[in-house]
Amino acid sequence: MLRMLFALLLVIATWLKASPTLAQPIQLTPVHPSSFIPHPLSFISLSSDSIADLRLNAFEATNVGDFVAAERYWTELLERLPEEPAIWSNRGNARVSQNKLSEAIADYNRAIELAPDAPDPYLNRGIALEGLGQWEAAIADYDWVLERDPNDPLAYNNRGNAEAGSGMWERAVADYKKAADLVPDYAFARANYAIALYQLGQTDEAIRTMRNLVRKYPNFADMRAGLTAALWVTGNRGEAESNWVAVMGLDNRYKNLDWVAHTRRWSPAMVEALERFLSLR
Repeated sequence: MLRMLFALLLVIATWLKASPTLAQPIQLTPVHPSSFIPHPLSFISLSSDSIADLRLNAFEATNVGDFVAAERYWTELLERLPEEPAIWSNRGNARVSQNKLSEAIADYNRAIELAPDAPDPYLNRGIALEGLGQWEAAIADYDWVLERDPNDPLAYNNRGNAEAGSGMWERAVADYKKAADLVPDYAFARANYAIALYQLGQTDEAIRTMRNLVRKYPNFADMRAGLTAALWVTGNRGEAESNWVAVMGLDNRYKNLDWVAHTRRWSPAMVEALERFLSLR
């Protein structure tokens, strides 16, 4: 649960920061040294107050979305603790959030070299691979995590993202549903499930899922925008307009179809529905 909490905090920070390339709310997993099998050099007596301060500053910068500062703090820590895999993985996270994908992958590779059995660098490397459109490699990393922990909701959601990116929508639906069922409050996984359902033509179930999410999370702009598009196409234009008013009060990025298609990475059918709304209203 602690790992999930840290991950969801970073999802919120990253979503607010709006990375320009990586599609859906990024499911990176910040990690602490205890997440890894200890490397012998990690126990050299280097734990000073300055190191503790750097760690704290790095996590605080991450939580407020200042990924440039976070990367700087992690780099300073690596100069002192170059054999600590958690630091390599966390610097990779900061780099992904700045769209430095190749550099992030190099950091994750180093973390994996130091702690080959730790899941988080694989999970996070998959995200960077997705950003480069390397869907099969990303799926392989998520598969590695799920083979060892078949109840990891982040891995299911992220694998769904990669499957969607490669057009495997039925598999994406199954993975999104598994992630959302494992953690009922995992709203983004349920939202991704609804968008994938819409792509498969399961419009009624998609709309029902979106309505349930909006009812539970009234300020969930993504699902209000999805409802706007889906309801407009089905002819329920009054409710569509009402949801759109709420969207514009929450997040005006949904007016930008390029952002919706390539950053948020809605399904093609969902993007087309929103385009119809924006062009005909």
